[in-house]
Amino acid sequence: MSTGTSALAPARALATAARVLRQLRHDPRTIALLLVVPALMITLLRYVFDGSPGTFDTIGASLLGVFPLITMFLVTSIATLRERTSGTLERLLAMPLGKGDLIAGYALAFGAVAVVQSLLATALSVWVLGLDVVGSPWLLLLVALLDALLGTALGLFVSAFAASEFQAVQFMPAVIFPQLLLCGLFTPRDHMHPALEALSDVLPMSYAVDGMNQILSHPDVTADFYRDVLVVAGSALLVLGLGAATLRRRTA
Repeated sequence: MSTGTSALAPARALATAARVLRQLRHDPRTIALLLVVPALMITLLRYVFDGSPGTFDTIGASLLGVFPLITMFLVTSIATLRERTSGTLERLLAMPLGKGDLIAGYALAFGAVAVVQSLLATALSVWVLGLDVVGSPWLLLLVALLDALLGTALGLFVSAFAASEFQAVQFMPAVIFPQLLLCGLFTPRDHMHPALEALSDVLPMSYAVDGMNQILSHPDVTADFYRDVLVVAGSALLVLGLGAATLRRRTA
């Protein structure tokens, strides 16, 4: 039996987003994790390399994209799982509310938070901590925002396969850590074993880091930057679609 309408309705998606944002407003710990922790981590990184600011310039831009992805993944997966286990999604899916409306609503809500998160982290890195980029800081913001949206999409997707918050966190080593190791943050991807390089070519975080590096070293927008942005954005949309496909009621 159908559990809601199938067509995406903007009004229903916006109503869902507003409800999620109201819930987040009453959760100061989650707000701190989303907005404060990435800024603190970037600040810590800046002063870890205080004696060699060039190192911070080299990896700071990459981590500006990695940190939002990780925090949005954690918060989104846990928050969505709470909705599932508390029965909220069960009740919503029994209403005239489509799966697309729910996924779009969650994406809009966490996307709005991602905008604020990316603005804070980018402004702090460039105008306070002195991150030196050749390209436009606004392009840094764009990639950071897309990375945060990708983290949101991944979090929504994996929450369908977890039965508890602990299990949701356990997905991080499987979903995030391999991408972190293979994205080119620690060593250029073309220096890896050919099998690992080939694997890194299909992981979206690799293109997030590549996009940041393009801004770091090129004053103008390059074809590779367009490719990187499209891959990250396309991956986010694909995973959101998979999240909608796995969204279902737990009972008949």
